[in-house]
Amino acid sequence: MAPAEQDALAVREQLFHQRVRECIICALLFASLYILCHFIITHFKKHTDFTAVHDDEDAAVDRIALGLCTFTLAVALGAVLLLPFSIISNEVLLSFPQNYYIQWLNGSLVHGLWNLIFLFSNLSLVFLMPFAYFFTESEGFAGSKKVNDSAGVPPAGPVPGPSLTPLPQGIMARVYETSVVLLLLTLLVLGMVWVASAIVSNDAASRQSLYDLWEYYLPYLYSCISLFGVLLLLLCTPFGLSTMFTVTGKLLVKPRLLEDLDEQLSCTRLEEAAVSRRI
Repeated sequence: MAPAEQDALAVREQLFHQRVRECIICALLFASLYILCHFIITHFKKHTDFTAVHDDEDAAVDRIALGLCTFTLAVALGAVLLLPFSIISNEVLLSFPQNYYIQWLNGSLVHGLWNLIFLFSNLSLVFLMPFAYFFTESEGFAGSKKVNDSAGVPPAGPVPGPSLTPLPQGIMARVYETSVVLLLLTLLVLGMVWVASAIVSNDAASRQSLYDLWEYYLPYLYSCISLFGVLLLLLCTPFGLSTMFTVTGKLLVKPRLLEDLDEQLSCTRLEEAAVSRRI
C-alpha cells in the first residue's frame, strides 16, 4: 500500500473514531439528563396520579405522556447547560492544551451538541408537547373506544351483514385522534398565516416565503419563543424574590435582642395585678 493511501486511510479512520466518540458522549449526556429529569418530574408529580389509575389503557397513556414530558425537559435542561458546558470546555482546553485525555472536548463535539439541541428543541416545541397534551385529553373516535370489562357490560355481538374492517381500539385510537387533531391544528395555523400574509402583502414573494418553513420560520419561531422566555424570566424574577423574602419573613422568628426586658416585666406585673383585682 502506498504511503499516500495509508495516510488517507489513517485520516478516515481517525474521523470515524471521532464520530463514534461524539455519538457515545452525546448518548451518555442525554441519558444522564433524561434520568435526572425523570426523577424531577416524578418527585413533583402527585403520587396518586400513578396509583389511582385502574385502567391499563389510561396507565399506558400516562406513561407515554410522562416519557414525552421527560424528553422535553431533558432537551430544555440541555439547552440551558450547553452554554456553560461550551465555556468550561474551552477554558479546560486552553489550560491543558497538550493533555491527551481531554482532547475529546473539541469544537466538533460542541457544534454537534448545538445542532442536536436545536433540532430536538424544535421537535419538542412543534410536535412532542402538543402531542402529549392532546394525547392525554383524547378518548378515541366514536365507536373505537375499548369496552371496559370491569363494568360488567358484555361486548356487543357480531353485526349481521358484510364483514367490515375492525375499528382501532385502545391506545391506537387515541393516537389516530391526536394525529388528526394535530394535523387540523397545523392546517389552521398555516391557513391563518397564509391569509394574514395575503392581506398584508398580496404578491408572489410573500407567498413564496411561506414555503421556506423549515429554513426560515422554524428558527425564527424558536428565537421568538426564546426571547419571550427571557423576558418572562426578567419580569417574574423580581416578583418571585419579593414573594420568597415575604414568605421567609413570615415563617422565621424575629430576634428579640433589642427588646427591653424590664419593660416587659413591668407590663406583666401590671397585667397580673389587674387580673388579681378582678378575681
